[in-house]
Amino acid sequence: MWNLENRAAFRACVADLLNNPEVQKMREVRQHVQDANCLQHCLFVAYLSFLFCRKFHLDAASAARGGLLHDLYLYDWRTHEGHHMTMHPITALVNATHLFTLNDKEKDIIVKHMWPLTPALPKYAESFVVSTADKLCALAEIFHIYRWLRVGEHLDFQPNKHAKAL
Repeated sequence: MWNLENRAAFRACVADLLNNPEVQKMREVRQHVQDANCLQHCLFVAYLSFLFCRKFHLDAASAARGGLLHDLYLYDWRTHEGHHMTMHPITALVNATHLFTLNDKEKDIIVKHMWPLTPALPKYAESFVVSTADKLCALAEIFHIYRWLRVGEHLDFQPNKHAKAL
């Protein structure tokens, strides 16, 4: 899972996203638990989605990119007014499309990652993969499996790091 080849291929798909200062701001947003921030969560979701899609000959690059951007909302959902569960995918898509040129698959992944909690059915297999990975990663964080897997250690990509530092 954590081999160098997988991490290098994943990094090649998302390097431009990770080098963006707005994406790096996700480090400042707490996710499901105290010891995981939004960027770490999104990296975990993106990496698992990438591996699954690669294994089953789906569009691993779009899954990685959409997975990394799926929670690009940049606010603490615990204190934010409004219906976070249904609105944050739209906010993330708006933010992502302002920063990057996305393909249709990446857009669908971002806006439909909360399915089945939101009514719109994902259009692509990769969207289902990311949606499922999102739920699995959230559970891994809540039950502290995230720490046991040493996800942060394996996926803590800093901006502008060289690929061999993976």
